[in-house]
Amino acid sequence: MSGPQMSDLPPEVAAAVQRAAMPDFERWHEMIKSAGGCEQPVRLRGERVTLDGETGELIESYSTDDEPTGFLITACGNRRASRCAACAEVYRDDTYHLIISGLTGGKGVPEDVSGHPRMFLTLTAPSFGAVHARRDKAGKVQPCRPRKDRPLCEHGRPEGCGRRHQADDPQAGQPICVDCYDYQAAVLWNAHAPELWRRLTLAVPRLITAELGITHKALREQARLSYARVIEYQRRGLIHFHAVVRLDGPDGPDQPPPPWATAELLARTLRTAAAQVAVEVPHPDPAAPPMTLGWGRQLDTQPIAVAAELDGIADKHVARYIAKYATKGAEDSGTVDRPIRYATQINSLKVTQHARRMIWTCFALADLPAYHQLRLRGWAHMLGYGGHFSSKSRRYSVTLTQLRQARADHAAHAARQAEGHPEPDPNRATVTTGRWKYLGSGLMNGEHFWAEQARNRVQQARAIRNQLTDRNDEQKAS
Repeated sequence: MSGPQMSDLPPEVAAAVQRAAMPDFERWHEMIKSAGGCEQPVRLRGERVTLDGETGELIESYSTDDEPTGFLITACGNRRASRCAACAEVYRDDTYHLIISGLTGGKGVPEDVSGHPRMFLTLTAPSFGAVHARRDKAGKVQPCRPRKDRPLCEHGRPEGCGRRHQADDPQAGQPICVDCYDYQAAVLWNAHAPELWRRLTLAVPRLITAELGITHKALREQARLSYARVIEYQRRGLIHFHAVVRLDGPDGPDQPPPPWATAELLARTLRTAAAQVAVEVPHPDPAAPPMTLGWGRQLDTQPIAVAAELDGIADKHVARYIAKYATKGAEDSGTVDRPIRYATQINSLKVTQHARRMIWTCFALADLPAYHQLRLRGWAHMLGYGGHFSSKSRRYSVTLTQLRQARADHAAHAARQAEGHPEPDPNRATVTTGRWKYLGSGLMNGEHFWAEQARNRVQQARAIRNQLTDRNDEQKAS
């Protein structure tokens, strides 16, 4: 294409055309398609060799020196949709299969697991001050916080709000009065939420033994509590826990639970445990008594039914709901998705004022000796929460590592078939070593267009596959 014609194109399209004209484009395009159209691909230089474990004979070798690009591209693997939509989709699919296999079987879990008592548990944070919220009743938006006589708080501000907030209203989740809001307690609650969850999982077996009148040893010989959970950030900057909780036999999903293990017992003990567990932490004011942090009053337990039943929330809906939040982060509450290194950066952040105050509170509390172990400065962008976004008990279902290894094995098998290489001998001991150097990450000029095209193709293929899977499941259920 001539210079005048190129100048008529938008800059990004012209850059894409120029990139396509480079001699290494075909191989680079293959790599970016293999990476699923990753938005932050990692460039590596190095080599890998596979040797016979007994004779030392060279079986296979690979070097980026033989690549037209001079490097190898791999996907970044970031789970956050705000950082890389392509890798987040892969993580969401993996999380879905992790959850659904623990509900319906598959991936090494027997199908009989669908008959075990299972609950979908939602735990919330307590209130640390009134916030603006969208409220619906019978499909009609209600006033936010109507108050008679329009009372004022101690700071001279209205305690109520008569506005009807829309779903995208930026005021939703913001405090009614920022001076009344307890930012210190809110940050400390986020920081101690993982400990609250740990204590909940320990309290449930204790409550079951107390109700049944058996010892803990007897309980371990009869049943096991399994779970998988994710967190969700609310717009007020505090987190929700969404979890699948299941009662199994003593060795996990491979064994049926005892006759006394019912969904009603599980729901009852979950609610009691959530009301009882608490964490006592030092108050920021040394002269004040310790703070007691617990779960909020809003708690929901719903039995999980198989898809063909109507007396509970369907297992597939639960798995999709949890997988959706596995790729989200604190940025949904108005903060940033990257660590904040210096306090001087806080004022220039493009965040809500509520999030800014929580970030400032993290930095302020981090300097107090009582909270050094919480590493609040490093987790300020997460508004104090430093735990995992998703986790599971040991024997709930398949692991993410196993799912990724299965995907890697499938890709390697497909590559060997395409190149006409034989399958490796499973009885032959081999040793694989590699030497790699990080060159950088991200897309260069003119590459964004082609990566987006590859990403769209992958997403379309995934959507078609999911539709076919749903159709087959419906046919089996009918």
